[in-house]
Amino acid sequence: MSALFSFPNPVNDVAARTVAAGVLIMSATAAVTGQLWITIPLAYGFLARVATGPRLSPLGRIATMLIAPRLPRAEKLVPGPPKRFAQAIGAGFALTALTLWLSGEPTISRFLLGLLCVPALAESGFGYCVGCKIFSILMRLGVIPDEVCLECADIYSAEAVAHRTGRSISGAS
Repeated sequence: MSALFSFPNPVNDVAARTVAAGVLIMSATAAVTGQLWITIPLAYGFLARVATGPRLSPLGRIATMLIAPRLPRAEKLVPGPPKRFAQAIGAGFALTALTLWLSGEPTISRFLLGLLCVPALAESGFGYCVGCKIFSILMRLGVIPDEVCLECADIYSAEAVAHRTGRSISGAS
């Protein structure tokens, strides 16, 4: 059961950017057209990715199994904890938008979905993860302990270099 409720580390950056493109399409469509029912699968997808990575997320499965392997540079790996944190922020936005829509506030819901498009565009189009940046800032402030992501704590540490290269700290494989 614990294997089901885990998040991959490292994460395929191309797959993460593909998921962000899907989030962008869904959020923009719901915000622009007013088809707020799209918020239901959007919120579910975020919750599923926070809980299980791509395992129970249809968008995550499509990104990791179908799209990313067919794209160039499909093997760029990045730390998982910041990506999970970013998914949790997205879940907060999507769940709030869903709650607002269901409680009769479609305008505010559409506004939040429009806001969600900004980090989704930054990630999918430019490879800039807003949630990851917030995660980094919170680590520097000591809010998130270094143990959560040793590679994030100090990207130049011997442990981080060993993790990225697959070598031991002494340099032997």
